[in-house]
Amino acid sequence: MEAQQSAHGQDHYLASSAEFPTLTPLVVYANLPLVVGGLNQSGSHGGAPKLLGGDMKARFFVAAVLAAMLAIAASTASGSTSRTQAGKIVVWLQNDAQNGWPEAVALANRTFKAQHPDVDVDVQYQSWGTHLTKFDAALAGGDAPDVIELGNTEMTKYMAAGAFKSLTQSVFPNNKTWLQGLKGSCQYNGKLYGVPYYAGARAVIYRKDQYAKAGIKGTPKSLAQFIANGKKLMKTYGKDGGYSAVYFPGKYWYAAMSFVYDYGGKIAVRKGGKWKGTLNSPQAIRALNQVQTVFKSLTRASKTTDEANPQQALVFAKGKVGSFIGNGWEWPYALDEKVGNPDLAPVVGAYPMPSHVRGKFMPTFLGGSDLAVPVTTKNQSLAVDWIKAFTSTAAESEIAKAGNIANTTKLLAFNASNPKLAPFARAAKYSWFVPTSPNWANVENANVLQNMLVKIATGRASVKAAATSASNQITRILNTGA
Repeated sequence: MEAQQSAHGQDHYLASSAEFPTLTPLVVYANLPLVVGGLNQSGSHGGAPKLLGGDMKARFFVAAVLAAMLAIAASTASGSTSRTQAGKIVVWLQNDAQNGWPEAVALANRTFKAQHPDVDVDVQYQSWGTHLTKFDAALAGGDAPDVIELGNTEMTKYMAAGAFKSLTQSVFPNNKTWLQGLKGSCQYNGKLYGVPYYAGARAVIYRKDQYAKAGIKGTPKSLAQFIANGKKLMKTYGKDGGYSAVYFPGKYWYAAMSFVYDYGGKIAVRKGGKWKGTLNSPQAIRALNQVQTVFKSLTRASKTTDEANPQQALVFAKGKVGSFIGNGWEWPYALDEKVGNPDLAPVVGAYPMPSHVRGKFMPTFLGGSDLAVPVTTKNQSLAVDWIKAFTSTAAESEIAKAGNIANTTKLLAFNASNPKLAPFARAAKYSWFVPTSPNWANVENANVLQNMLVKIATGRASVKAAATSASNQITRILNTGA
């Protein structure tokens, strides 16, 4: 959602100018920190939100309150009203759809209406700064919409609390080719509670002129070549003490974790009902050693800050950066007339971050949105039919036409002729998502991954020691919340 300067961004986190909602128990529960990722190709920047709640007892109390209220609401809304009984369904979409791809919504409504001529569709557009507050109130009152859009990082808390109906994957269009990073955000404890809607990905944004001067021909096809190219850039431009071949600040965990998933590692796994941090697995250690190489050889970015402080696209705009791993919106942001450098427009390009396996891409963290059916609905079958219409190949093509990444790998080539969109869509072929635990927000709030990376970047700990410490913390927090 970083589609608008004042709105949420591609990772569905609160922008720095957004107002936090009143801290009622339900709102505290639902608005624990969200993950940062990336969406369509224009937009804003901002900082990740801080924890809004109190101690762990309060969090467990809040979870219990939400679960109890949902149980009451669900008891009054069990079952599905037959298609002839309902005269209307209510759909909550974010205002990105209203402003960016209204034809996709209209197409879905026409398709649905043809199937259900006696049922109207009331699409109500929401704003990212207030949608969770309104949803909490609607759940508590038993009058939530029949279909709702949530940011993919917002799904887990609601899935864990039982706020959504479980769904059958096989009935939805392109379900076998959903983007894995979005699909993962729709699943909890082996069940499906949402349908992928649209996404945004990261890719390498780079200076074509600097690459050429350093003798680099084309874009790298492997991580080894990417690192070798970076060393050529450092040899050519590195006499300037402020130059980075790859701008990679020490706390940039979204980019670092892509290395981990590329090597077959994971942040954590769930077995037998328990979570276990796995950043000290052999695969993850190999990946983090490569991240350490980038820290040591290719970047002079701060070892103790993240990609948003200072905003990496604006650092790139100053001319002393060969490349950075960024969201699609960060390309035009770097060229912004007021804060960036529009003179760079002819020499900026992008390509998917290459894998350590030649010819493949490194998995990217996907930001995006999902569609879900609240447990309070009496119109589940109708809600499912509308979602099927809205995520059809035809509707998703309209969404892709607006500059987004569709929910299926089948449409990743839709914008192949657009050099500002194609690299990010191609990057989405391989993707990952954070562990779907209701306690994941507490891992983020504790800065576990950031602290691990700072230790590696600064040399305060070995890769293995830093990763083992982080894994132990992740295990504890995901299982206990603290």
